[in-house]
Amino acid sequence: MITFNQLYRLPRKSKFRPSKVSAFPGIPMKRGVCVKVNTMAPRKPNSAIRKIARVRLTNNELLTAYIPGRGHNLQEHSVVLVRGGRVKDLPGVRYHLIRGKYDFLWEEREVRARRRSKFGTPRPKKS
Repeated sequence: MITFNQLYRLPRKSKFRPSKVSAFPGIPMKRGVCVKVNTMAPRKPNSAIRKIARVRLTNNELLTAYIPGRGHNLQEHSVVLVRGGRVKDLPGVRYHLIRGKYDFLWEEREVRARRRSKFGTPRPKKS
């Protein structure tokens, strides 16, 4: 067991935990360019076709990001904004794309009054 004098001389160090969003440490979002737009099947109990994109960030890092929502207008060379946030049933997908920024348009079909920012929906017009 460690003594009080030993602790006084050399305090305990906290355990190092690497960041879960390693592509942009200390920054909430980063801009990137789509290299490839693709689909992927989810892990075992689920079944669907999820839309994903390979994105090259401005710091030249290549990552896989999820395309949220119904339908999208993304293709190769589209400029997008990437945020952290993994998709639980897609292995290796630890990032989301943000709608309504750069070339990734918000969905016209969805008119939302609440929780608009996650969907990239503009503020509804007051009548």
